[in-house]
Amino acid sequence: MKQKIYQYDPWLKPYAKDIDLRRKNYETTLSRILKGNKTLSDFANGHKHFGFHKENGGWVYREWAPAAEKLYLTGDFCQWDRYAYPMEKGDNGEFSLFLPGENTLPENSKVMTVVVSGGKELERIPLYATYVVQEADGSWNGVIPPQEDFSWTDEAFVPKKELFIYECHIGMAQEEGKVGSYREFEENILPRVKALGYNTIQIMAIMEHPYYASFGYQVTNFFAPSSRFGTAKELKSLINTAHKLGIGVLLDVVHSHACKNTREGINEFDGTACQFFHEGDRGEHSAWGTKCFDYGKPEVLHFLLSNLKYWLTEFHFDGFRFDGVTSMLYHDHGLGTSFDSYDKYFSMNTDTQAVSYLQLATQLARQVKPHAVLIAEDMSGMPGMCLPIEDGGIGFDYRLAMGEPDMWIKLVKEIPDEHWDLGYIYYELTQRRPKEKVIGYCESHDQALVGDKTLMFRLCDREMYWGMEKNKENLVIDRGMALHKLIRLLTMSLGGNGYLTFMGNEFGHPEWIDFPREGNGWSYHYCRRQWSLADNPELKYQYLNAFEKAMVAVGRKNRVCRGKDLCLYVHNDDKTLVYKKGTGIFAFNFHSNNSYPELFVPVPEEGEYQVVLSSDDYCFGGQGRIFHQSYQTTQRHGRPGVLLYLPSRTAVVLKKK
Repeated sequence: MKQKIYQYDPWLKPYAKDIDLRRKNYETTLSRILKGNKTLSDFANGHKHFGFHKENGGWVYREWAPAAEKLYLTGDFCQWDRYAYPMEKGDNGEFSLFLPGENTLPENSKVMTVVVSGGKELERIPLYATYVVQEADGSWNGVIPPQEDFSWTDEAFVPKKELFIYECHIGMAQEEGKVGSYREFEENILPRVKALGYNTIQIMAIMEHPYYASFGYQVTNFFAPSSRFGTAKELKSLINTAHKLGIGVLLDVVHSHACKNTREGINEFDGTACQFFHEGDRGEHSAWGTKCFDYGKPEVLHFLLSNLKYWLTEFHFDGFRFDGVTSMLYHDHGLGTSFDSYDKYFSMNTDTQAVSYLQLATQLARQVKPHAVLIAEDMSGMPGMCLPIEDGGIGFDYRLAMGEPDMWIKLVKEIPDEHWDLGYIYYELTQRRPKEKVIGYCESHDQALVGDKTLMFRLCDREMYWGMEKNKENLVIDRGMALHKLIRLLTMSLGGNGYLTFMGNEFGHPEWIDFPREGNGWSYHYCRRQWSLADNPELKYQYLNAFEKAMVAVGRKNRVCRGKDLCLYVHNDDKTLVYKKGTGIFAFNFHSNNSYPELFVPVPEEGEYQVVLSSDDYCFGGQGRIFHQSYQTTQRHGRPGVLLYLPSRTAVVLKKK
């Protein structure tokens, strides 16, 4: 029991055998896949071996298809002659083919692999395809990408440690009703992210997926950036420009499951369901209709770990947000399980092979890129998720605080804000596992999708359609804007060791995200972001956008991601809350009616305190009742504090001069 996890959380001591097994399984798996003096980074080079490569004055194509009897390469370069290029079968199910002549496979050639397995002849896109396109008839083909170098200029870039993450989606990032491009995002959206003060973007739906409305969560081609947004070179340009602006770039990586599609996916590539996935029911995700990886197979580990290294090295991503980690951790995928005791984490339901894979993934990422940022989307709160492996953990930097948006939506939907319990809110935003960091957020893409609503839309609903003009008085809008600002400031400052929002939510985007689908007539009307609302000087969206910019600036300057929270005052009847986080003092009045002319705001030490942010400023849609002045401390009940006018539904941030 020397691992630090027991020091951090003594309640884990009864589960020492399980946590020790976690470490033992990791070490056993590591020794099984590594030979000699190899490192994980040496192991994770599948993308350099398999697929198409120029070698010895020609092209080499290699595939892993253990159950296949024969493989052939075909394409438009040979007029789709299915048997013109048979591949040679070697050891361990590896097939290879050498095509002499560097121009044998011209760039943009369309290719397909013919697989003969079990007496059947199957068409498959190469497993390591890096460029995949959809044809007019809806089918997909692999493509030989242009052989062109990209001149990176980001050698000295290191992502920020205090994360303010702008979650985004390339295709729906433009205002025009269409699929947006990498280039348009680089030119139009990156400057907005920079202006808002966010230092990291988390890009969704990059790995190729045939169904646009899957939001990128049903991946078919793991090494191919989605061609619907543009070329690989254009994605590299986007990332390079982001780095120039001081913005880190995270990939929303989906290794928790895969699309069932066969022709354009990895499912049944060699004719069997068990090449990459578990057999039978264990290989089927009952809720998502997808395939579940067999993390116990060395070849699957090779494929997935190589995939991580590929995105880190080829595209210079700064790390990953791992999607669906809860689904990976448990045999029942965490469906319907309330994780209300430690017994739920350490039982026959835990997929120990998936735990080992996640440990390998975090270890590899740091070998390849020491400053890599790793975030786990785990709603279960698995102990040790964000602790180093040597301390008994799994190795992530952060876990998404998924309970926070659930709390806010529940409060907004079910309880009038006059009855919100501030003690409960404070507890929910500050309780987390010892020494484990989380990314706080009040809403992400999940809350913006059709079937749900953003916070602003829930607070104001239909009034947003005619009540957001600056020259119109509307009590519903006034309440919604005030609470929108308070909720975001409270969550940003108190809810974690980093902060995340989804694009458009910062200015209260009025409508949900609905991807084009049969049910809406394949419309793009709701699959876009209406930036013109935030830019229109006659609309109140501008107020919310301005507050977001000021809020992020105050959060970064006051180091709220690093500081420990210190509750200074909470009075639930008065609906007031004061706390210290980082170098800032945050004072909130959630009361719907009562304003306090001389509220005694406790501070940790005597001195002079300056107002650095007020949600009531005119430029944020407020009434301008807070002067940005200095306050000298006074004593009351033996403790220092300042006397502050705090209007209803207002927040003020103070900083010691």
